[in-house]
Amino acid sequence: MVLTGWLQVVLLFLLVLACTAPLGAYLYRVFTGGRTWLTPVIRPIEYGIYRVCRIDPDAEMSWKTYAFAIVGFSVVGFAYLYFLLRTQAFLPLNPQHFGNLAPDLAWNTAVSFLTNTNWQFYSGESTMSYLSQMAGLAWHNFVSAAMGIAVAVAVIRGFTRKDGVRLLGNFWVDLTRTVFYVLLPISIIGALFYMQQGMPQNFAAYTDVHTLDGAVQTVTNGPMASQEIIKNLGTNGGGFVNANSASPNENPTPLTNLIEMFSILLIAASLTSLFGRFAGNKRQGWAIFAAMAIVWVVMVGCAYAAESVGNPLVHSLGVNGGNMEGKETRFGIAASALFAVVTTVTSCGAVNAMHDSFMPLGGLIPLADIQLGEIIFGGVGSGLYGMLIYVVLTVFIAGLMVGRTPEYLGKKIERREIQLAMLTFLVVPFFVLVPAGIASVAKDGISQLGNNGAHGFSEILYAFTSSVGNNGSAFAGISGNTFLDFWTGTSMFFGRFAMMIPPLALAGVMAGKKSVATTAGTFTTTSPIFVLLLIGVIVIVGALTFFPADALGPIVEHLQLFQGKTF
Repeated sequence: MVLTGWLQVVLLFLLVLACTAPLGAYLYRVFTGGRTWLTPVIRPIEYGIYRVCRIDPDAEMSWKTYAFAIVGFSVVGFAYLYFLLRTQAFLPLNPQHFGNLAPDLAWNTAVSFLTNTNWQFYSGESTMSYLSQMAGLAWHNFVSAAMGIAVAVAVIRGFTRKDGVRLLGNFWVDLTRTVFYVLLPISIIGALFYMQQGMPQNFAAYTDVHTLDGAVQTVTNGPMASQEIIKNLGTNGGGFVNANSASPNENPTPLTNLIEMFSILLIAASLTSLFGRFAGNKRQGWAIFAAMAIVWVVMVGCAYAAESVGNPLVHSLGVNGGNMEGKETRFGIAASALFAVVTTVTSCGAVNAMHDSFMPLGGLIPLADIQLGEIIFGGVGSGLYGMLIYVVLTVFIAGLMVGRTPEYLGKKIERREIQLAMLTFLVVPFFVLVPAGIASVAKDGISQLGNNGAHGFSEILYAFTSSVGNNGSAFAGISGNTFLDFWTGTSMFFGRFAMMIPPLALAGVMAGKKSVATTAGTFTTTSPIFVLLLIGVIVIVGALTFFPADALGPIVEHLQLFQGKTF
């Protein structure tokens, strides 16, 4: 590890920290209907949409109605994208004349982008037309991210509501405001910046160029800049091309590499500030931010250390240095390890290096990031409401420790709240470990592995962890087939909606509770002790759940590596 590597970490953290409170304040004005600098332009469009769609913006929803609206919108979105992918050969903006996607691949891709996962069992540059990239995938990048943010705002309202009314806001209003006031303005600015840095944004066909040694190389074109910004800002992650952010077209300079990581963390971090403002106590938001930041720094340090140490088998040949396999030389070890952690502590999944080529413990860190529920900082929206589930459990444990009825924001945490929290916790391990176990013994599962032994198991475990966590990154050694298309698609669906509905139900219960007065005996949830206790609960729950599976994969591979065993 070198100083310049840690300076990159510090610079990224300072950028995120500097923008968390200002963007949180802006989001608060947006979701409370306040006036912003975009209001004169956007408000007529916003209310025009409400009139056309017959939406009453003042009508609030119960958690059940809010959830029903989400499911209904998602069903329509899935059908639209599936139809587009199955018919792209007959539609315009297809200069490469790509054919229609097979039914199983179209199913997997439609579910993937619907759920903000963006897992890709295909190479974008040889599969997707420009129309499919823009009107299908990029459109879902906006609305799936907006859906996550809308749910987070609804959960925040439920936790912080003080009048005892079991209403969480209006899904259609939250969705519309997220897209027009938050995602679109930042994406326009970001796309223009990426274009200035050299990222393509056109409808031109691919270009064949002749290299100096006489070979022919195909250079991809297309509307990349507009998709690149929202794939990161919305923590979507699906690359326009197969190499994703390792491609010079999708990530041309060190500056774009920094901004991509910054945009991945930006909204997720700012939602903590939004929570503090809704709660009427900004320290509540900063306590959650602190817990996220501490775990993030530890994960970065572990990944950076593992990759900097390098491969002992290579060292035995007299070649010293860190592990550069699967990494771009223009980014190096530090930026690659940092990007890997940034993209997996969120539900983004964009990559600038191949996780399959990381050292065993270096690959364990991205895997563990997703297994923790991607709540450090998490996906846009999903990270915050996932973290609030951990907060509820932490408050409950703290209450038992001090012999008092657990309370959070003045509301008692009782049996029903804990039942809903535990239901949320069970989703990830069930839909990761069960299908991963089946795939590790089924012929159709192991036939698609690029490696055998412990590393092959890591590929399977990572695939289902990434699918359920709606992350989308992969240990790239695993290939797709009908079996994996179906099971990973199913895992993505339950990983999204089975993780989304219980927090909404919990928010509905919390909204119906009236706040009680704080007393001298109330356990404070803004202190360093609470932050450390929250981190402890996160680590213990994650370790108890996934350590046995991880021990069979990257941990065994690490131990066998020192015995000269490779896979």
